[in-house]
Amino acid sequence: MNTKPKFAVIGGGSWATAIAKMLCVNLDEIAWYMRNDSAIEHLQKYKHNPNYLSSVEFDINKLKLTSDINEAVSYADYIIFAIPSAFLSAELQKLDVSLQDKVVFSAIKGIVPETFLIVGEHFHKQYDIPYQNIGVITGPCHAEEVALERLSYLTIACGDSGKAKIMAKTLAGNFIKTKITDDIIGTEYAAMLKNIYAIAAGIAHGLGYGDNFQSVIMSNAIREMKRFIKKVHRMKRNINNSAYLGDLLVTGYSVFSRNRMFGNMIGKGYTVKSAMMEMSMVAEGYYAVKSAYKLNQEYKAKTPIIDAVYQILYEGKEAKSTFKKLTEKLD
Repeated sequence: MNTKPKFAVIGGGSWATAIAKMLCVNLDEIAWYMRNDSAIEHLQKYKHNPNYLSSVEFDINKLKLTSDINEAVSYADYIIFAIPSAFLSAELQKLDVSLQDKVVFSAIKGIVPETFLIVGEHFHKQYDIPYQNIGVITGPCHAEEVALERLSYLTIACGDSGKAKIMAKTLAGNFIKTKITDDIIGTEYAAMLKNIYAIAAGIAHGLGYGDNFQSVIMSNAIREMKRFIKKVHRMKRNINNSAYLGDLLVTGYSVFSRNRMFGNMIGKGYTVKSAMMEMSMVAEGYYAVKSAYKLNQEYKAKTPIIDAVYQILYEGKEAKSTFKKLTEKLD
């Protein structure tokens, strides 16, 4: 691997835009794949992404923009995937070049619906990439606050601590602090699960529950997360660290949380279809809850919150009555 590796961002959404902004602070050039040619043309002309985080202005000379994923992957040593998990398989099908000699980092907070795998496991099992070449970028960190240059923290997970340090150093800046961990599986599952709990918090708000109950939801959610992750990947971890509890709290409480917004709409009486149509961004938790629920048929962790959200979103159960039953299962 090069002593000064090249980086590429795959994705054109808000989180991809935020990551590109962080990388450009420390690097002279990055490749950035966006499937939308019109967005690329707009960026080249006006120096900002027209659809997401439009307040972020880029130095165009630092961007190698392309709508060809093969060009971006060929250019870089480190590839950061930052697209919704529901669309990952379709994008990967466009690849003609190999990922075998690349270091792949996932900034995706969800499960690949075609394989029911978290992204790191998907790359390992479907593309035979060794775990030491796979990493995860997790929060607590909202793209919108990166755009505003508000102090934010990132956790970088990788089986190879050297590669984790390279990624952490490359993303760090005046308003971005980074730390590393070897808990690839745990941090990625936490990043997926917290979106489900944010939907639950949103549903509760939409139904008219107040802050008191919100705190109970969050308290139970972190314990539920701990039980689920322990079943999936047993290792020593502090579930109260920022990558787990911190990411859960910001997603459950923040006005920037699209999953909380989605849940709030469901609680107010929107159908799943109408809520998704009204939102301009994907709520990863919608796809994650189906995968988590089905996975838990094998693991059998106690997950009343996941079960309730699944029943509302996929079984058509009424939110009000489902949450009334949920309140009896929480403490």
